[in-house]
Amino acid sequence: ELSAPDGVWFVTGNHEYYSGALQWLDWVRDAGWRPLVNEHAAIERSGDRLILGGVTDFRAERRLPEHRSDPAAAFAGAGQGARLLLAHQPKSVPQARGLDVALALCGHTHGGQYVPWNLLVEFFHPYVRGLNRDPDGAWVYVSRGTGYWGPPIRTGVPAELTLLTLRAV
Repeated sequence: ELSAPDGVWFVTGNHEYYSGALQWLDWVRDAGWRPLVNEHAAIERSGDRLILGGVTDFRAERRLPEHRSDPAAAFAGAGQGARLLLAHQPKSVPQARGLDVALALCGHTHGGQYVPWNLLVEFFHPYVRGLNRDPDGAWVYVSRGTGYWGPPIRTGVPAELTLLTLRAV
């Protein structure tokens, strides 16, 4: 069981689309989590407003055309507030330029995981690990994750559980 004071939020990653994304979304809802499928939700505290904009996986439209990753749709009608983009792949971040995103939280790359995959990941993704600054001004955090893809190894890229504390400024 997973719970949080302001809800448990979910965005799809590439693997959900390999094995029935719509069924995964049903499962997530049944578990009490809130999926954000190119949509947003607002969290308000003490007069401050945080807008969570969640997008589908960057390549989702290959399996479900109606699931094209769309940050503009995710923030449509969101109004005022600090904007946080939840996107599995860092490739969604450039799509969000011009949308006043303050922070993007991503994963997918496993931080490069092992040689020579680390070289390919850096060639294909704008951000691979850690805290980065997008040319549009958004902060972008890419988690290395807790697991692995393919071979059960990691070379020079330890797994991580990330705890972020957000403060209104």
